[in-house]
Amino acid sequence: MNESEKNTEQRREERVAMPHKGGRTTVIILATVLTVVIVIAAAFATGILSLGSQEESVTLTGAGATFPMPLILKWADEYYNETDGRVQINYGGGGSGAGITQIKEKQVDFAGSDAPLSSSDSSSYGLVHIPETLGAVVVAYNLPGISTLKLDGDTIAKIFMKNITAWNDPAIAAFNPGITLPSNDIATVVRSDSSGTTFVFSGYLAIVSNTFDATYGQGKTVAWPSGTIAQAGNSGVAQAVQGTSYSVGYIELSYALANAMPFAQVKNQAGNFITASLETTAAAAAAAVPTLPAGDGDWSHVNVLNAPGENSYPIASFTYILIYKELYSDQTKMNKTAAKELVNFLWWAVHEKGQSYADDLDYAPLPATVVTLNEETLRMITYQGEPVL
Repeated sequence: MNESEKNTEQRREERVAMPHKGGRTTVIILATVLTVVIVIAAAFATGILSLGSQEESVTLTGAGATFPMPLILKWADEYYNETDGRVQINYGGGGSGAGITQIKEKQVDFAGSDAPLSSSDSSSYGLVHIPETLGAVVVAYNLPGISTLKLDGDTIAKIFMKNITAWNDPAIAAFNPGITLPSNDIATVVRSDSSGTTFVFSGYLAIVSNTFDATYGQGKTVAWPSGTIAQAGNSGVAQAVQGTSYSVGYIELSYALANAMPFAQVKNQAGNFITASLETTAAAAAAAVPTLPAGDGDWSHVNVLNAPGENSYPIASFTYILIYKELYSDQTKMNKTAAKELVNFLWWAVHEKGQSYADDLDYAPLPATVVTLNEETLRMITYQGEPVL
């Protein structure tokens, strides 16, 4: 072999050898990378590492009572911020009756109701009651030039039955000496929808007036006499009273205060004329708290209407969140994450942070004994038979 042929053969060997050496290096690098990937994957699988920013987002849907709606909407905003936007809560109102219907049909994750469920509904549907706050129903009025008014329960009942039809009726005048009442007819404004506020108000009238009880009774809907103005929601009644001179209607306290509407002082069981407030609402609830049932028990007879006590406002009520005791359902397909977040939200709402928003919206925070009762109820909630908390 001459010199030229030797050089050619040497270059050929170099070209063959170099890829082989590089190939060994590549194999080692790939094996190392694969090992690292396996280790990292195992760490995620066992929870040693996690992607916190990748937590599952959840949207929860509720509907029902407009009585607590300002507070529920405030909770929704604050809880959205508490969870860094991960949990969104939509609450559509519509009235207690609509909320109860939707939760029975499993169209929503939770319902708001001022009226407790009947005993048969509680047992048949597997729903639990979670008292969320306390509120008062007030008798708001539109009397030009008159900023204070006193009424008793029997007189209020007669006004809404249209047995008293003029503002200067002797029964009204007797409670309001020194006030020149107009002779104008009284326009009564009521709810047109199935309403927990109506349930509370009519329940009070049924307690204080045998005639009202026998003729109309307590209900989420009432067959009010002809000539009554009917509007949907607390806001609808409030707007109608504001827009109709010489009118009177029943609305939740927070709606009256938010709209700077005057409302009557109401004579309580002790004989005192009481202005609805956080303090007088809480006083009314105090007598009822020791007798409350378990969350999955029968709440159909629970009320704080016409409560004893010198300072008790007589038209007060708990308002409730209704959820299923077993949150898994083939119909709703709620997943475990959503179930957990629903219970977490309710736990937050009934404790100090959530209740701290009640005062500013003119709801009475829950007594400590009711918070404890709610804790016991929330610990009952299961998903596929396993406790959520």
